[in-house]
Amino acid sequence: MRIGLITSLAWQDYRNDRWLSACSVLALVAVIAPLLVLFGLKFGLVSSLTERLETDPATREIIPLGGGRFSAAFIEQLGQRSDVAFALPRTRQIAATAQVGTLTLEMLPTAPGDPLLAGLPIPHGLDQIVLSHTAAEKLAARPGDWLETSFARQVVGQVQAQHTRLQVLAVLPLEAFARDGLFAGLGLLEAAEDYRDGRAVAALGWAGDAVGLSEQRVYPAFRLYARSLADVEPLRVFFTGQNLLVSTQANTIAQVQSLSRNLSIVFWIIAGLALAGAFAAIFAATLAAVARKRRELSVLRLLGFSTGALLLFVLLQALYSAGFAAVLSGGLYGLAEAALNKLFVQVPGEYASHLLARHYGLALAAVLGVSAVAAASGGWRVARIQASEGIRDV
Repeated sequence: MRIGLITSLAWQDYRNDRWLSACSVLALVAVIAPLLVLFGLKFGLVSSLTERLETDPATREIIPLGGGRFSAAFIEQLGQRSDVAFALPRTRQIAATAQVGTLTLEMLPTAPGDPLLAGLPIPHGLDQIVLSHTAAEKLAARPGDWLETSFARQVVGQVQAQHTRLQVLAVLPLEAFARDGLFAGLGLLEAAEDYRDGRAVAALGWAGDAVGLSEQRVYPAFRLYARSLADVEPLRVFFTGQNLLVSTQANTIAQVQSLSRNLSIVFWIIAGLALAGAFAAIFAATLAAVARKRRELSVLRLLGFSTGALLLFVLLQALYSAGFAAVLSGGLYGLAEAALNKLFVQVPGEYASHLLARHYGLALAAVLGVSAVAAASGGWRVARIQASEGIRDV
């Protein structure tokens, strides 16, 4: 088979029928471009929602409800699970407060790997903290400042307090933590709890009852973050199996996943109907082309071209139309994507409509594949063309 020659002949004939060829291209564009826009909206919307959930650590947080009794060893075992990104004990919430001037701050323990402090320095020792954005605003505090901090307790109706100075290492972004609070090493929270329980805190020089060497600390709660969105529901099930009631964002995650599935179903239904219509159109156009060019094809048969070569002639012309239509549809989608994102996107980095390079490649492959199958199905009539037909027309 002289592939180079048949390819050239098909292209020359395709150019000579430029108006019919243009109509074929536009007919395919009318199918492909709306499908690209629809899939771009689906992918862009779901990707933005999913990325928003993934970048917000609060979505992956699992909060124990009610008063628990957790040992440090149990929480350490949680942190070693493959589906857990961060786990750290928490002291009693009523004891985890600090007074800076007139402002009462919630205290939260932190350690390396804390999702809320990603990219920020981690406090070490008993004199370093990271402030929340709202607390820093109210205290007019900046990184490097030292804050005079007090911890109060009530003993036999008498209010007592101890003071210490804490250095601000960094300030959290507002979106990371919107309450008045500070993040410190677990040791500082344990010191505050011990002081309020009447125990001595030797590291800070606070007097109180001696702590028994054999006494094991029990924590009422913990801070825990799943490694990914997909790990939230399995962890909830795990804690339920441990008879532990926890609060998660599993419902929110499930809603986004359900939206993705539903949009995928709608897209594939529409895409299936559209591709079926495109297949029928190409099939009919190929039948018409074979009938219209019967004389030219019989002459090619007379010149020694086989049935396979004649079929390739017809198929190549369908592929030319498909290729041009795919390129033109991609350009139109690019314009539509830019307009949609400009109109509807408010947050930088998010998309109302978005496609990746692999999506363009998949669309091109699908268009070429459907066109090739449809053209081949409709072009088998060339097998009936006899060389004698060309002789009669010479």
